[in-house]
Amino acid sequence: MKTTVPQQTDPVENSIDRDREFEKNVTEILERIGEDPQREGLLKTPYRVAKAWKFLTQGYEMDIEEVLNRAVFNEDYNEMVIVKDIDFYSLCEHHMLPFFGKCHIAYIPDGKIVGLSKLPRIVEVFARRLQVQERMTQQIAEALQNALQPMGVAVVCEARHMCMMMRGVQKQNSVATTSEMLGAFEANSKTREEFLRLINTGF
Repeated sequence: MKTTVPQQTDPVENSIDRDREFEKNVTEILERIGEDPQREGLLKTPYRVAKAWKFLTQGYEMDIEEVLNRAVFNEDYNEMVIVKDIDFYSLCEHHMLPFFGKCHIAYIPDGKIVGLSKLPRIVEVFARRLQVQERMTQQIAEALQNALQPMGVAVVCEARHMCMMMRGVQKQNSVATTSEMLGAFEANSKTREEFLRLINTGF
């Protein structure tokens, strides 16, 4: 009996094929809105859009364990650690328009700390996807909780949404604020208040 060996697909070729398909879709969108994809200014637009979207949604290919990359350390420290004003840019999954703002993160270690630069990287993992702000806030908190098992985690995100500013209600000065409090930040009002006070004070 002859056995057939399944052909292995080349990931590079698959990626190129997906990019080409993306470019074809962008070309069709240009045509559907009444544009001419062959005019000079739009000749490279499908390529540029495909490249931009690959960057803007790279969070789907990122993994928290790889991002932390052995940057979790044993340390006898149990006071609040805060990194605030972390810039983020994401895409609303309802209209695929940008929302952007700042994220503030705190945790209270329980024998383990993480390199400070890793907190913005955790934000990046979840921001670089199609998102809603509420879910993104929760995912950031849960990722840190799972990685460190600290006594508590707090995350606050503040953002402006282009789907509100450019269309719909067209309110340019509206800011959406979401929060997720876990462990000590949820159970202890004084701990929560200290965090909220510290993220609202200047450098």
